Amino acid sequence: MQGMNDETGNRDYPIRTQPQMSMNSGNIEQLVRSLCKLPAETSWVEFKRGYYEGDMIGQRICGLANAAALEDRRFAYLVWGVEDGSHEIVGTEGNFPTTNVEGQEMEGWIRQRLSRNADFTYATGRINGRKVEVLTISPAIGYPVAFRRVEYIRIGSVTRKMEEFKELSARLWGKLRDGSFESRIAKTDLTPAEAIELLDVQSYFLLKRLPLPSDRDGIIHYLQDDGLVTRLDDGNWGVTNLGAILFARRLSDFGATGRKSLRIVRYADRSRMAIEKNEPVAGGYASQFESAMRITEALAPGSEPVVGGLRRRDTAYPSLAVREALANALVHQDFTEIGTGPTLELFPDRMEIANPGKPLVDVARIIDSTPKSRNEHLASLMRQFGFCEELGTGWDKIVIACEINNLPPPKIQVYENGTRVTLFAARPFSGWTMEEKRRSCYYHSCIRYVQGDFLTNQSLRERLGLPPTSAGSVSRLIAGCVEHHLVKPVDPEAGNRYMKYVPYWA
Repeated sequence: MQGMNDETGNRDYPIRTQPQMSMNSGNIEQLVRSLCKLPAETSWVEFKRGYYEGDMIGQRICGLANAAALEDRRFAYLVWGVEDGSHEIVGTEGNFPTTNVEGQEMEGWIRQRLSRNADFTYATGRINGRKVEVLTISPAIGYPVAFRRVEYIRIGSVTRKMEEFKELSARLWGKLRDGSFESRIAKTDLTPAEAIELLDVQSYFLLKRLPLPSDRDGIIHYLQDDGLVTRLDDGNWGVTNLGAILFARRLSDFGATGRKSLRIVRYADRSRMAIEKNEPVAGGYASQFESAMRITEALAPGSEPVVGGLRRRDTAYPSLAVREALANALVHQDFTEIGTGPTLELFPDRMEIANPGKPLVDVARIIDSTPKSRNEHLASLMRQFGFCEELGTGWDKIVIACEINNLPPPKIQVYENGTRVTLFAARPFSGWTMEEKRRSCYYHSCIRYVQGDFLTNQSLRERLGLPPTSAGSVSRLIAGCVEHHLVKPVDPEAGNRYMKYVPYWA
């Protein structure tokens, strides 16, 4: 569990990225009337006639947020001006934001005592001349919401301390560990036309290989079916994080989610001191993927040989390797890491593609591991659109593309909050570092193994583009990899000419 960092109960965890929700009076009336149709209070809805007490409200917000996460609700609600038992709209004379608590206005007082992952918005309006107030409470994200360092949960219409219900606590933690960034709301309070306008629907239908419907209802139907938009409790529409990340016309329209836009940078030298080009990709990953590839190929070093009377552009990096590495960075990033997004950086001698979050598999076993994704729906759609592999063979293709072009092997580096994949431009084998030579030998053994074959002196020479006269130096390289427990012989007793090798884990 995360540690607390101050006396109010705030944790060392990124502040949530949920949007602010605004409602006009018509939305409020539609929402409240819809909630009043419920047969009774639920774990995600509480009605109050007009009771305003700081600790009670803080505990209710906490319990409702945790219950909303547990029950997969997009929001929970605390409503003043409605009779609890009858659900009659009776009105309230109170004012939640400005009610005095210990010399402070209530809204600020409560926010200071909630954990950092808590979020709610306030709206007020009149129904038949009677004032109602509504708190729209976002579900917990990352860990349970706490108030004054205590976690609460709603059991039906009752708010209790979480510690009293070990089974519910375990279920909630399971939900939060597996919680989906994609289904959360990036922008709310939209009409169908406004939701459509925010997204590049033409790209969506092109990638789906479907004709663009002639009417708005048809478009919304498909977008909703794929989880890109959703209808909210107040009758309006919201664009989900999935919809924004994949198909936003401008990711900047979506608040904190917009900070996940891809950035492509080219530097003048091997350091990051002098930026030559900075090309942020404004739109969604799916709608702008091919554009990102074109920008990358234009900025990457390369040559333009004339073939058959036509000038051809050859870049320093295999297009297949770049596509797979970029798609992996976009799909497998950790969206809960705030303030950072994916980057593609070009240097004269290398390309670095970085994303927030650590890999979910051991990087030493990345070629043969069962694929895992923390963003399943995003990964599924990107596979459907043809941007990444379905069966986890993306890294295999990166390695093979580098082998075919006799390039130094790609490199994965894992940091505290991120991952970086480096592709290297061509260099003579004599200029490779020993670490690169050994990594190339290990990756080659992995590729051969998953293909049902073995690493041999000859196969490694061919991979490295070396002549038969280099057999001795290649044997010494393999021996060094055996010594460093990267590969192992299939039969240690075999003669040198017949020696075969597999990865250390085989």
